[in-house]
Amino acid sequence: MSFFKKKGSCHEAPTVANDGARKVALVGNPNVGKSVLFNALTGAYVTVSNYPGTSVEVARGNAVIDGEHFEVIDTPGMYSILPITEEERVAREILLNERPNLVIHVLDARNLERMLPMTLQLIEAELPVVLVVNIMDEAARMGLSIDIPLLSRRLGIPVIGAATAKKVGLPEIRAAIRASVGGATPPFGYSRLMEGDIAAISTRLKGDYLLSKKSLALLLLQGDGEVADLVRSTEGEGAVDVEEGVKDKRFERRESFHLDLSMERKGIVKGILDGAFTAPEKRVVTLAERIARWTVRPATGVPLLLIVLYFGLYKFVGEFGAGTLVDVLETKGFKELFNPWITGVVKHFVPWVVIQELFIGEYGVITLGIRYAVGIILPIVATFFLFFSVLEDSGYFPRLALLVDRLFKTMGLTGRAVIPMVLGFGCDTMATMVTRTLETVRERVIATLLLALAIPCSAQLGVILALLSKSPGALLVWSVCLILIFLLVGLLAAKVLPGETPMFYMEIPPMRLPQLSNVLTKTYTRMQWYFIEILPLFIIASVLLWLGKITNFFETMVTWMSPVMASLGLPKQTAVAFIFGFFRRDYGAAGLYDLQTQGLLNPRQLTVAAVTLTLFIPCVAQFLIMKRERGWNVAISIGVFVSVFAFGSGWLLNRFLLMTAIL
Repeated sequence: MSFFKKKGSCHEAPTVANDGARKVALVGNPNVGKSVLFNALTGAYVTVSNYPGTSVEVARGNAVIDGEHFEVIDTPGMYSILPITEEERVAREILLNERPNLVIHVLDARNLERMLPMTLQLIEAELPVVLVVNIMDEAARMGLSIDIPLLSRRLGIPVIGAATAKKVGLPEIRAAIRASVGGATPPFGYSRLMEGDIAAISTRLKGDYLLSKKSLALLLLQGDGEVADLVRSTEGEGAVDVEEGVKDKRFERRESFHLDLSMERKGIVKGILDGAFTAPEKRVVTLAERIARWTVRPATGVPLLLIVLYFGLYKFVGEFGAGTLVDVLETKGFKELFNPWITGVVKHFVPWVVIQELFIGEYGVITLGIRYAVGIILPIVATFFLFFSVLEDSGYFPRLALLVDRLFKTMGLTGRAVIPMVLGFGCDTMATMVTRTLETVRERVIATLLLALAIPCSAQLGVILALLSKSPGALLVWSVCLILIFLLVGLLAAKVLPGETPMFYMEIPPMRLPQLSNVLTKTYTRMQWYFIEILPLFIIASVLLWLGKITNFFETMVTWMSPVMASLGLPKQTAVAFIFGFFRRDYGAAGLYDLQTQGLLNPRQLTVAAVTLTLFIPCVAQFLIMKRERGWNVAISIGVFVSVFAFGSGWLLNRFLLMTAIL
């Protein structure tokens, strides 16, 4: 696939709502506010995450400015138009193949010197660029001063100071989009030696390209294989001359070209910022910066993590969400009020008992499926996603990634994998999709395996925390088992799967106070997505269970599984929870909740059942995503391994608890 197209050539472009609408591409490093700006311009919502990797799937929306329609494209984070990561390749393909009428480069006002080199690349490529210097409010609090008009004159493009999260600068950005400036000749240049090297290549390029020939020459000299393929197909017989020139220059400058180019761009940036950017000699360290430092140091970061988990997961999600809220909705709302009323209604209007049981029976769509989904799962999911959104908006996750990077490397992963792992506590299906942001296939497979095995989703986690919280010993045993299994399987997977762990790098955003509107919007959006996904599955599961009951297949399944349950020291009724777990993990946890309320499980049995069910086979939705992301072979292998490992671990745990009499 070529990431460049000749002018005038045909190419496939994504379908947009308004044909003929001018395109605006938002580009820039991760965590500079592109998604916030996208939301402000379009009114459409995409998840605004304070960690890298959010915009892996490109977001599109329509903006109406002075009556004119524009298509706005939120590209993945990129550091350079010379791509290294898959995200950068996707961003460059959009940037070049979609031919935007305007490119808005968003950067962080506190990191101008580090981010301006990409602005130089966009300008020298002669793309129509507007620079948005974002997060000006936080830069001002740090004592930084930026002369926006002077910066604009020196770059030769429109420059806008903004704080998009607070709606500052949006009118100016809309006006710039409406004006849609064209590309301009760069008002800066390199040394005579560098310019000579560039000219030696650019003068040999005779074809018609979207990028300037100067930019193409630099990319060729940096070894960009995609540009080399483009030149080969465009220049025809003349490509040999270009390749010879590139080969000679690269050999001639083999020891210093990349370093020289980087240093010259830094020098240009320093010249542009001289007098346009000032910083205090001694900057005051804010409380947020102190907390940020504490979160990445093991001596302080681990205790802080434990505090976050205790108050966030255990107290807020486990006790408040799965305890207080579930008790109000499930016990008082459904069992005492709604279920008796709907039972009377169904019995009045439906004369056939077998059909009545489809809606209000033991496995009825209303009395079981909807009660589980709304009464048990919904409050737990709501509290988890609220907790998750607060942490995400604060900038904590990238620092957590740094904290666990060394540990994760022993499992063939990097700290970057903490993002899908933490997201898995919300929904393993969603987290499995996010594993595509990891760099290597090996990392993605290991992360997918660990998500399928040892990461409980929020609903399952909340129910289990609520069940085990009455017995601290049971909760401790469950937690230790899950942590040890997570580490053991990760270590073994790293030994078995071939490959090396890649280098870890991640953009670290500032710690900031979460914005209530942003937190609530993200929570609502994720709840909506999750609920729309699970409610149909719960209804389908109830129908299948009803069919299984009237055909006696369900009872047969319970009978078949009774020896397995007995080997785990569990009553045969526990098989019901595992059958529920085939449909969804959280459905199985809710089944365990019912068994506990009926007094069928003692603390030891409850602990064994909780550990085994947590490790049990991925739910249907997660399995289908595994198949889509990793293929049938990997998905089936993981499914079989997880199932066997879950029951084996349950058997060993039961024997251990019987021998030690801990519970």
